[in-house]
Amino acid sequence: MINVLAATDGHLTGAELVERCRAIDPATIPSTVYRTLDVLEELGLVRHGHGADGREEFHVRPQAEHGHLYCATCGERWEIDSDEGRAIVQAFRAANGFEVDLSHVTVVGRCRDCARRAATA
Repeated sequence: MINVLAATDGHLTGAELVERCRAIDPATIPSTVYRTLDVLEELGLVRHGHGADGREEFHVRPQAEHGHLYCATCGERWEIDSDEGRAIVQAFRAANGFEVDLSHVTVVGRCRDCARRAATA
């Protein structure tokens, strides 16, 4: 499993990780993969978040805490960078004292191109 994670950059679901591990070792058991992910998250080597569809995703070697933008029209995804994320966190803190876990923030909407196409249609 460590070899699979080392070859991964970015995000993947637990099911994708199980599938990749089974390609190397067909005897891979999903519960072992998920227990290992829990330990790796405790060590800070992976972080989990949730995609627009609610499924859990794992961020491999996260550089910084971040959220995500998801275009519901074309399915494209982007990370919310640290400056944007800091603004979101500070806005909620200032408005009502709520401490946001940015790694669990996924904003669903329309990207610029899709919004532009919808406006001209």
